[in-house]
Amino acid sequence: MKEYRIKPWEELTIRDDYMFKLIMSRKPICKSMLECTLGMKIRDIIYLEAEKTMTARYQGKGIRLDIYVKDEKDTVYNIEMQVRQLEGDGLSKRTRYYQSMMDADLLAAGADYDDLNKTIIIFICPFDPFGEGRYIYTFENLCMENKDLELRDGATKIFLNTKGTIGDITDTIKAFLRYVDGVVTDNSLVQEIEEEIQKVKLEEGERVNYMTFAMK
Repeated sequence: MKEYRIKPWEELTIRDDYMFKLIMSRKPICKSMLECTLGMKIRDIIYLEAEKTMTARYQGKGIRLDIYVKDEKDTVYNIEMQVRQLEGDGLSKRTRYYQSMMDADLLAAGADYDDLNKTIIIFICPFDPFGEGRYIYTFENLCMENKDLELRDGATKIFLNTKGTIGDITDTIKAFLRYVDGVVTDNSLVQEIEEEIQKVKLEEGERVNYMTFAMK
């Protein structure tokens, strides 16, 4: 049996779950990443809950969201670092389940369905989840008989692919995806993240928190 090895604090990168959550909890970084991904300006975001845990009713499978935020228009975002490629349609069905749990969490008992927030789930993948070579895959529900007719249910799923080569994306998102794969460039967002990671690694309190987390 292979012995479990705790990854040293000094070796953590943005791809590691603990560091990803820590860095994305910095509002300017998270906001910039969202703006570049979506190609729009966001005035402000608020964190609904750090590492949001959702427990399903009737003993169902619970989930733990990495980053769970809302903007000034009440659009809710879930951002996940997905380093492992799941078998079959596992990743796609994971987003379906996450969506259902988020909807249940957002819709108060007795509320009207119109009160459901617009939601955007973003998975950052250091692999190509659909094998088409695209930097970004965006999914929304539409009518199969008329592709111009959208369901308008307010649910969007986005997959960012660090191995992509096809698609019109900003230089910043392209640099960010390369950074997830370990390439540090002079891009301002990349530099901000890298500097924040190096600064965090010097904080003894964060090192202790990580070791406690890893031991558990």
